[in-house]
Amino acid sequence: MKPSIPVIAIDGPSASGKGTVAQAVAKALGFHFLDSGSLYRLVALAALNSGSPWSDEKALAELASKLDVKFRDGLIILNNQDVTESIRSEACGEGASRVGAVPGVRDALLQRQRAFRQPPGLVADGRDMGTVVFADAPLKIYLTAGVETRAERRHKQLKQKGIAATLPLLLRDLQERDLRDMSRAAAPLKPSPDAHLLDTTAMSAEAATEQVLTWYRGLREK
Repeated sequence: MKPSIPVIAIDGPSASGKGTVAQAVAKALGFHFLDSGSLYRLVALAALNSGSPWSDEKALAELASKLDVKFRDGLIILNNQDVTESIRSEACGEGASRVGAVPGVRDALLQRQRAFRQPPGLVADGRDMGTVVFADAPLKIYLTAGVETRAERRHKQLKQKGIAATLPLLLRDLQERDLRDMSRAAAPLKPSPDAHLLDTTAMSAEAATEQVLTWYRGLREK
């Protein structure tokens, strides 16, 4: 851990907009950015490619510990292949929620995530950034939105990519993912006691970004 390097930890449920906001905040401050969900999606993709079942904790933990991944020029390279788009599939999103409930996987990825803490600072988004990975972060955000709003956002994203999906199915999938993320034994999704709550149901990404920046600037002025 490198406590002298500031971290803004942004946690929240799927499709809440935390990734968009986190990237915008990182760009505004010139900080590094960690999309922790991409690591779990990578484990899910590796499991799908290898045929490892979600119930095989040992196999999943081994895949996580041996991930040959590189983040380069906005691309995500796994085993020398560009998987930037592949890990954004609904199958990988569902798989990420499943492998994220496996304690061995979370343990294997913990130090890899903490290694992203480099000068001048880091903005990290995920499910347990403020509660576990960067528990000493000076600024923690729990960013959420109503599940219906999140389903509509996800539907719009998929439609823009030419992927067919129905709102009722997306709504059910998000509800099931929320339940799984919040009830898992290992690092469940929940607000850190010292986190700022940010509900983006009726808020634009730009407004949410400015709110996070305002909180950070206020912290720096103390």
